[in-house]
Amino acid sequence: MVRKDAIEAVKEARAQGDLSENFEYYAAKKDKNANESRIRYLERMLKNARVISDSSKSDEAGINNWVTVYFEEDDAEETYKLVTSIRGNSLKNLVSIESPIGKAIRGHKVGDRVLVQVNDKVSYYLVIRKIENNSDDSEDTIKRF
Repeated sequence: MVRKDAIEAVKEARAQGDLSENFEYYAAKKDKNANESRIRYLERMLKNARVISDSSKSDEAGINNWVTVYFEEDDAEETYKLVTSIRGNSLKNLVSIESPIGKAIRGHKVGDRVLVQVNDKVSYYLVIRKIENNSDDSEDTIKRF
């Protein structure tokens, strides 16, 4: 529906005459291109999508679990929620399972000391302190800090 309306808006604006000073034409064209770009993005996502299991043992870090970790080098604790790569947002402590820290802690238990391999030259250890199996998938859970 949006695609059809965007194409129609471009046609109507083009029919108004001189395109060199036709703001409506450029605005309609911009909206149409933004919509087409979004369609291409979604098509690529669907084409490359992989189904992953969100199940994990109750005592293991898995998708949608809040995991509190202790950074040995910094003597600091942080709490992260393990999420898929699309939902990852470091500003909200949502860590992708495909990120170095997500890969390191997924599947591990409280008390485990794991190596986070950032690249060939950089790595560090952390200890899993707490795992919360939170079934609430809403954004409100982020406000818990």
